[in-house]
Amino acid sequence: MIAENIINSSDIDVKVGNEASLAKFIWFRTGGPAQYLVRPSNTQALSDFLKQLDHTIPVMAIGVGSNMIVRDGGVDGVVIRLPKSMGKVEILEDNKVRAGGAAMGISLASAARDAGIAGLEFQRGIPGTVGGAVRMNAGAYGDETCDVLIEATLVMRNGDIAVWSNDDFEYRYRHSAVPKGAIVVEALFQGRAGDSIDIAAKMDKIAADREASQPLRSRTGGSTFKNPDGKKAWQLVDEAGCRGLRIGDAQVSEKHTNFLLNLGDASSADIEALGEEVRRRVFEYSGVTLEWEVQRVGKGLDHG
Repeated sequence: MIAENIINSSDIDVKVGNEASLAKFIWFRTGGPAQYLVRPSNTQALSDFLKQLDHTIPVMAIGVGSNMIVRDGGVDGVVIRLPKSMGKVEILEDNKVRAGGAAMGISLASAARDAGIAGLEFQRGIPGTVGGAVRMNAGAYGDETCDVLIEATLVMRNGDIAVWSNDDFEYRYRHSAVPKGAIVVEALFQGRAGDSIDIAAKMDKIAADREASQPLRSRTGGSTFKNPDGKKAWQLVDEAGCRGLRIGDAQVSEKHTNFLLNLGDASSADIEALGEEVRRRVFEYSGVTLEWEVQRVGKGLDHG
């Protein structure tokens, strides 16, 4: 249990039970609630909260849930969701940009564009928050977060506030060394001088390419599987005959086969089972084991 003095703090908003729904904002619109859904008002409030929180209670952060399956039994422990007030974007000298962890990728890219800062256009193609992008080394159209990150501020599970340099993250493809329970609350990026018109044109092309190739207006979770070395996940899925494959109301997108869809009444179990069936068929056809890129969290309804 969370202590009453924490729940009643004016700097922390704690939701429990039906008020702690995650399906309301997870892109798939499926899954059970958090045991506790916590929104801190600022970095210090988050630090103080975690310092007081029983160390045995698990903690995880969720942004806008654009690359996530929350299982139907919900998530035990504390789910941290940063408020919009922790998503401010600030233009600094020498083509640097500072962004709060709750800022959307498009907000980061747009602010850089307006300031004539190039190099961050790819963030227009990342449908998540800066905090999530830093944690998972999100990338799009040939660029990755690690290419432009200078440093980031994290609140650790024990409440300590730490500033990590790019090297500290030990970045790999869609992976970093951010420890379990740590939350990225701010990041500093390095761009380069550019022309706002050219930057805008590149961002518009990214937006148009996404619209043409991805099922953006569907209940989806973004790219489902990581690209294996030298291969494209979507192509392996397609070649294995999985385009349009369904389990219940969960479907492999016919528009882009590395996207899974909730056609309306799918459960998280349906979506995850479909993903596992795709992995099985791809391995059977090509010998390649696809790795999940979508984060899967929580417990099934039959848990325990």
